[in-house]
Amino acid sequence: MTSPLLAKARRDGREIVNVTPERAGWAHVGFRALRLKAGESEALDTGARELCIVVLAGKVDVQAGNQSLTNLGTRKHVFDDRAPDAVYVPPQQRVAVTATSDAEVALCSAPCDGAPRQVKRLDPTAMRRSTRGQGSNTRFICDVLPHDDPTAAHLLVVEVRTPAGHSSSYPPHKHDSETPPTETQLEETYYHRLNPAQGFAFQRVYTDDRSLDESMAVEDHDVVMVPRGYHPVVVPHGYDSYYLNVMAGPQRLWVFRNDPAHEWMLGEPSKR
Repeated sequence: MTSPLLAKARRDGREIVNVTPERAGWAHVGFRALRLKAGESEALDTGARELCIVVLAGKVDVQAGNQSLTNLGTRKHVFDDRAPDAVYVPPQQRVAVTATSDAEVALCSAPCDGAPRQVKRLDPTAMRRSTRGQGSNTRFICDVLPHDDPTAAHLLVVEVRTPAGHSSSYPPHKHDSETPPTETQLEETYYHRLNPAQGFAFQRVYTDDRSLDESMAVEDHDVVMVPRGYHPVVVPHGYDSYYLNVMAGPQRLWVFRNDPAHEWMLGEPSKR
């Protein structure tokens, strides 16, 4: 039986997966992933929500409001070692994404505030890239729209590449209590990709009291919804993992708490 937290991908067709707040049973995060053939377009209206378009692979043009952004796209595949092109779009904008080659596009959304905001290309050369963890817990991070970037009201977007045989989002951490400065409440989606594509990974979502405890085998293009709880990922030998995280909550601040049962493995702070 499929977990209620797992949105299985469509293996063919234009729309790969679509997680609305209504489907997830939460208030903030929306996520869609699309396959667009060269020449195809996707049109939408942002309404009351803000949007981050991430060009996962291929090339696209984006028309947002009165701005035209052309030739967006930095890579052929999400496993290419480079940051993606992305565009932030505020509410009440008409948007068209047109593929100029076969492309894969993520549409990440959340409610916005009343502050004036502008359409903005998120320059891949300016995105912060880092290595996190050590040993078989090493993974590679690209902050597409981090919480210290004032562009957005609620959206946070980050990419993570995890080598074969490694763990990620590990030791297990959570961000489901609005108790700053120790922790903040953020809903989260994981859009999973595997290389080679026939691979799989495992993700567990669980709470301290185990009132939520779901373990899932995820395949290429699947989405895991994390409404609360810890949410580690483990990747088997032979398959590299990529995931795109989208987070949003009452405030735009990412402060997490590690599972105290597993925090010992971090050792000294300087080695984390």
